Formats: sequence, structure tokens, C-alpha cells
Amino acid sequence: MPAIQILDGGLGTSLEDKYGVKFTSTNTPLWASHLLVSDPTTLQACQKDFADAGADVLLTATYQVSPEGFARTTTAKFPNGILRSAIPRFLETAVNVAEKAAHAKKSKIALSLGPYGACMIPGQEYSGEYDAVHDNEEELYQWHLSRLRLFLGTAEENLLSRVQYVAFETLPRLDEVRAVRRAAWDAGIAAPVWISCVFPRDDECLPDGSTMEEVVDAAVGPLKNGVVPWGIGVNCTKIQKLPGLVEKFGICIRQVIAAGHISTAPTLVLYPDGTNGEVYNTTTQAWEKRENTESQRQTDTRTWETQLAQVVNDASAKGPFESFLVGGCCKASHQDIKRLHDRFQ
Repeated sequence: MPAIQILDGGLGTSLEDKYGVKFTSTNTPLWASHLLVSDPTTLQACQKDFADAGADVLLTATYQVSPEGFARTTTAKFPNGILRSAIPRFLETAVNVAEKAAHAKKSKIALSLGPYGACMIPGQEYSGEYDAVHDNEEELYQWHLSRLRLFLGTAEENLLSRVQYVAFETLPRLDEVRAVRRAAWDAGIAAPVWISCVFPRDDECLPDGSTMEEVVDAAVGPLKNGVVPWGIGVNCTKIQKLPGLVEKFGICIRQVIAAGHISTAPTLVLYPDGTNGEVYNTTTQAWEKRENTESQRQTDTRTWETQLAQVVNDASAKGPFESFLVGGCCKASHQDIKRLHDRFQ
């Protein structure tokens, strides 16, 4: 049996589906992070659902945290938006809530950090089509470093010292993969870092067209003043794409090891969408069924957790991966995570 840790599921969609929270880019531009301001109690209950389901790792509600998002957030207490100077208290709330949710089960905490595109209106993490200012590696590096520094100065003991992992998630661009490695290095992050990318296209390339070979090289290849990630993988991607993607990941990691750039394979991180054919429409801001698509005609009839467990078992058998972090992204509920957890018992 390979070394497997279970990650949690889709926080934002679980808040919507179970707790009736409604998100829009105009009223709640921070999405799930908005509950750090409005309702930490409900947020903690939702995160506790995942801990109780058997998640070994809980992601903080910070995926869409950014100074821009806080500035656009208006409440009775902050009618003109939340200034950068007021942000630290809410980031501390994020870690506090996750720790309380994890307490009884002793789950580890991972700091969730989405790509720059997740903070755009509308979100662009599935296209990687960024504004002109952030359409290059240097500006993305500066943006990610600035956001990391929000967590470094939030308390007498910086918040990064209280998390067990730092997760850069849903990265759609090759330059952003390199940018976060550099930002993590310059922020002095000591916790293990994972980098996961999104693959929404019909082929096995990033939204910017980068191949898997380029992704792996950018993620774990030589990079001056860049961290070597503890884990790499895929999130927020349809589960039927995982077998092909994971096979290519394995081939590319072997090549990087053979070249002497790394000595062992990183942990393979997999948390695909838990959807049943739905696709998120950034214009309507709703999950919609798309009829008669090629992906639907080829849908695997096995349960979500069965498919994901099979991908992990196959990858373990074929190598080079020896450790896995496995969970769910959008629409993956705590019940899904419980069933996934039970598959590996």
C-alpha cells in the first residue's frame, strides 16, 4: 500500500450546497474567504465536516485572498471596502478556524493560495488570460510574494509557521508555476510546498498551451532561488482526464530524475472536481450541464471515489510515485471524501 494522505473537498461548493451560502463576484468577491469576514462559525462547521470525514489535510479558506478582493468587499462595518492594514486579522481567523475544525481529528493544515486569475473579475484560472500588467512571470512573482507577505506579518508568530503545507493551486500558466516557486523561496517558506495545475482543455496541456514536459520542468527543474516542491499534481480538473495526465506526469518525472535534477519523485497531488458532468460558467456564475458533449458520451459509470482510487493504485503500481495526497475540488462533498477515505482503509 503506497503512502496516502486524504485531502478535503470543495469548500466553496460545500458551503453553497449544504449550508446555503450564495457567492457572486459583486457581493462576495472573496468567495469562500468572505466567511472569514461574515460567518466564521459556518465556515468552521463546513471544514469540520471534512475533518470528520477522514481528511488528513484541511485547506484554509484563503484561496481567493488578495488585497484587491478585500478592497472590493463591503459590509456594514467596512462600507468602503477592507483596507490592506485590516486584512491580517481575517487571515489569522482563517488559520484559527481550520485549526479548530481539525482539532479532534488532528488533521494537518495547508495554506490554500489560488492563482492570480482566481482573483480577477470574472475569474480566469481556467483560461490563464490575465490582464496586461500581470501577463508575465516577473509581475506574477511580485504579486504572489506580496500576498505571501500578508501571512508573514499577521501576528507575533507569523501564520506560515502554523501551517504544515503551503498549496499553490489551479495554476493555469507556465510562468506562474515558476513565479510561485520564486515567491515561496523569497518569502522564506519552511513548510512543504505543493503546486497543482488545472487542465480544462480537451488535450493534456495547460490553458496557456504548455505541455506536460514543460509543466514538470517548470515545477521541479532547476530554478535559481526557487523552492523544490514537496508535491506536484492536478486539481480542479475532470476526473476522466486523470489517467492520461498521471501517466504523462510519471513519464516526465522519470526523465527529470534521470537528468539528475531531483533524486526522488515528489508526492503526487490529485484532487479532481467532484462534478457529474457540470461545468462552471464564469458569466452566469453557476454550475451548468452541457448536453451531448464528447466527455459526457465517454463518462465512466463508476463512482467518483472508485475512479480516483484506481488512478492512485495504478500510479503506485507503475511508479515512480511512492506517496500521494488525494482529495476533491469543486462539488466534492464531505460524503465523497468519506467514501474516498474508506477506499484506502
